[in-house]
Amino acid sequence: MSTPSFSRRTLLRTAGIAGAGLSLGVAGSRSFAQSAAPKGNLRTLKLAWSQSSSCHAPLAFGQQTGIFAKHGLNIELQNFSASHTELLTLIATGKADAGIGLLQGWLKPLEQGFDVKLVAGTHGGCMRLLTTAQSGIADVKDLKGKTIAVAALTSPAKEAFVITLARAGLDPEKDVDWKVFPGDLLSLAVSKGEAQAIAHYDPEAFRFRKEGFVELASNQTGHYEHRVCCVVGATASLLKTDKPAVRALVEAVAEVHQYTAQHPNEIARYYLDAFKPKISFEDLSEQLASLAYHHHPVGEALQRELVTAIDDLKLVRVLRQSTDAKAFAEQISANVFA
Repeated sequence: MSTPSFSRRTLLRTAGIAGAGLSLGVAGSRSFAQSAAPKGNLRTLKLAWSQSSSCHAPLAFGQQTGIFAKHGLNIELQNFSASHTELLTLIATGKADAGIGLLQGWLKPLEQGFDVKLVAGTHGGCMRLLTTAQSGIADVKDLKGKTIAVAALTSPAKEAFVITLARAGLDPEKDVDWKVFPGDLLSLAVSKGEAQAIAHYDPEAFRFRKEGFVELASNQTGHYEHRVCCVVGATASLLKTDKPAVRALVEAVAEVHQYTAQHPNEIARYYLDAFKPKISFEDLSEQLASLAYHHHPVGEALQRELVTAIDDLKLVRVLRQSTDAKAFAEQISANVFA
């Protein structure tokens, strides 16, 4: 494999600020606890990731193919399910120095004092709001009075699409009913009439769409267009004691995601070989190619997206109405290139 050179200058230019400084049925056939590259003088960091979320596939790829090592890092991947609570627990208990998760999932804990700084976005997309052609639902507004199937009431997809519903003029808690089903049975719940729509994450959501479901929205459309989905959070203590390591992590994460944007087939084949997900190579390649892996804002670009996300959660009454979005965005983020 030949990976492209990805310098700090390239990262800043890609971010648009040059000079400004899922329940998947995985049968893991490899151990990803340690990097394949020799440790040598590499700085070891523990990074929380969701092995079952195919959008995180670039992280294992970067670890095992030496991209992180090229940036001086020995990355130990610490697995969590799609639940953001598990991600926070890994960090709070010292089992991870940093983690990657849904932007909305970070904000309430940070408002409550969780000691993490957001340092970079990773990609856009990976969650979908689906229905059937027979449902009569042609628009998000048509979901009023309907039941939406989710894998958990704390599902990242629910956290994302309550915003979509609210921006469409619906009350996401009063105008729709959220009902929990196992992730791989969500489509069955709809076919049996127990729900009329699905809010879920890839690769299962992508598979449901390929099986005939209609996509009403994703977190790349409408209000989410041109916005980051997941972000990197690093402990404030790590930033204080070893900012260069966090900067190296941001550069490496950006490089491997940019590489994925250019070579989705390669990452798809690697991920299939490593984890045996219930999705075909062709569908996984198409799914990875559909994500905005080229979008990984840092610095001021990240702060602007944080402001929008903060305003979103104020709209649905998750964050305090008195919160100053710009000041809060500055408080919870850090520009590792400043």
